[in-house]
Amino acid sequence: MTADPSRTPDDRARLRAANLRTAWVLATIAAVFFAGIIASKFLGTPSTAISVMGAAVLLFLVVAIGRNLRR
Repeated sequence: MTADPSRTPDDRARLRAANLRTAWVLATIAAVFFAGIIASKFLGTPSTAISVMGAAVLLFLVVAIGRNLRR
């Protein structure tokens, strides 16, 4: 992908900020999944794993929908 010469530095900064926010959201969700798997192994209950996975999906939906509502 080549750089678009019509983009201003402000446009590039906004795009970079949006990319960083998306990266943080995805990294947070991955961390919750990872922590959930470890917690379920230590606690030994499948309901813990399902609860953590459900919480991660719910967190993702809240963030994704919330970001679109602000616009």
